[in-house]
Amino acid sequence: APMRLFEKGQEHFNELERILQSGPWPTRALEDNLADVKAQVAANIRGAEALRALARKYGLETFATYLEVLRERASSLMAAKLKTLPEGPLRARQVLDDGHVIEVCLRNQPSGLIVDFSGTSSVHPGNMNATPAIVSSALVYVLRLLIDESIPLNEGLLEPVRIILPVCFLNPEFGRNPETAPAVGGGNVETSQRLVDTLLKALGIVACSQGTMNNLLFGTDRFGYYETVCGGSGAGKSFHGASAVHTHMTNTRITDPEIIEHRYPVRVNQFAIRKNSGGSGEFIGGDGIVREFTFLQDMELSILSQHRKVAPYGLQGGSSGQPGKQTIFRKHGKIEELDSVDGTQVKEGDRLVLETPGGGGFGKEG
Repeated sequence: APMRLFEKGQEHFNELERILQSGPWPTRALEDNLADVKAQVAANIRGAEALRALARKYGLETFATYLEVLRERASSLMAAKLKTLPEGPLRARQVLDDGHVIEVCLRNQPSGLIVDFSGTSSVHPGNMNATPAIVSSALVYVLRLLIDESIPLNEGLLEPVRIILPVCFLNPEFGRNPETAPAVGGGNVETSQRLVDTLLKALGIVACSQGTMNNLLFGTDRFGYYETVCGGSGAGKSFHGASAVHTHMTNTRITDPEIIEHRYPVRVNQFAIRKNSGGSGEFIGGDGIVREFTFLQDMELSILSQHRKVAPYGLQGGSSGQPGKQTIFRKHGKIEELDSVDGTQVKEGDRLVLETPGGGGFGKEG
């Protein structure tokens, strides 16, 4: 159940430690977990202090007034933009690599935009379930892209919008028993990306980007390493896609090879553009990358990704980008291709070659 880390000035990190160390699968890295949570708390405290400083500088009434102005500005800009869009219905369908389907229908009415996810697949048996908060975040992001003005993200963008979200893997029922609740680990990092794919396809404004964060994890009982890896962005009506970039629902940077090799028993053999992996068209999709590791000791390896079976779509006659893939080259010659969501034991001398997806092209070539 949810708990408070702070209540009436008292912190409850001891209780959090107890929870992390209990249950059938206690944490293997307590100090790392606590440091992560404390960093998030520190970021929130820093933000609160900055808001208080603004209120002190300009006065509480002026501060509150401008907060309201920002919300109203976002709402009015969104409403004005919606008037320029077709009535619809604008429909799109995207299929996860495991066959689960996201369906969306956009209907632009005088009262506002209706975003209907009816027809989306039921609860996911793995960890690709999302939540209404994830759906709202992806939708706000896409709506913000429609507004050609620099405004801060806020809920004013959703005021002219109504979301219809039935029970599905974007909105599962969790119940009271955490042991039987749907898993959401991949919902935040992967399903959110596929949500953006689907919404952008319905609007038809840009081809599909790599649509995944290529979550790569390796480690032992002694250490763990986790990174997300860039790929190609989709082309649009007047621009080529960018190569080797993070896109859409992500905000991470990758670790320098020198630091990885200094701190972990791996060697980074290659980190290069995956040439010609972007889709062709009048405007070309961005290329993905090739990232290659050699493991210097035995460890566990996991991958959580998308667009390994389903290619990132092109638009208006543009070609799809190349799907990604991940291949293990064993020290003694055996070659194994991993699935979108997969894990394996690697031995000293084994190599991983990770190839991330390219973005889709836009418009007919030539």
